[in-house]
Amino acid sequence: MITSDEQLRAILTGYRNIAVIGLSPDVFRPSNSVAIYLLDHGYNVIPINPSVDEVLGLRSYPSLEEVPGQIDIVDVFRRSEYVPDIAREAAEIGAKVLWTQLGVISSEAAEIAENASLNVVMDRCTVIEHRRLVAQTSS
Repeated sequence: MITSDEQLRAILTGYRNIAVIGLSPDVFRPSNSVAIYLLDHGYNVIPINPSVDEVLGLRSYPSLEEVPGQIDIVDVFRRSEYVPDIAREAAEIGAKVLWTQLGVISSEAAEIAENASLNVVMDRCTVIEHRRLVAQTSS
C-alpha cells in the first residue's frame, strides 16, 4: 500500500492516463469535480460509466477492458464492495495504480492489486493529494 508522500508524488507526476470509475455527468458529484480538476492539470481522463456515452465532452466506456490504449491509474468512485472486481479488471488491462477515493476501502481489492504488481492507494482523494504534493511545488 502506497502511503508516503514521495510515492504519492511519484504516481501523480509520473502517470498521465487516469480512468475514473463511476465518473458522473452530474456536476454535483465528487467524481465530476475531481475529473475537471485532473483535466485542468493536464491529465488524460477516461470516463468509465456504463450508463452514459459521454461525460465532460469525453467518450465514456462501459468498462476498463473496452478502453483503447494504456491506463495508468484506475481512480475508483464506487462503493467498497465493487472494488475487488475493479482491481481484477485493472490487473487484467495492465494498469499501474489502483487508487480509491475517500471512504472507499477494500483489503481484498488491495491484495488482488498488489498480487498483480499494481501500486495501491486507498481512501485518498487525487485532488487533495495533488494540491498538497504537486500543485504547491509547481507554483
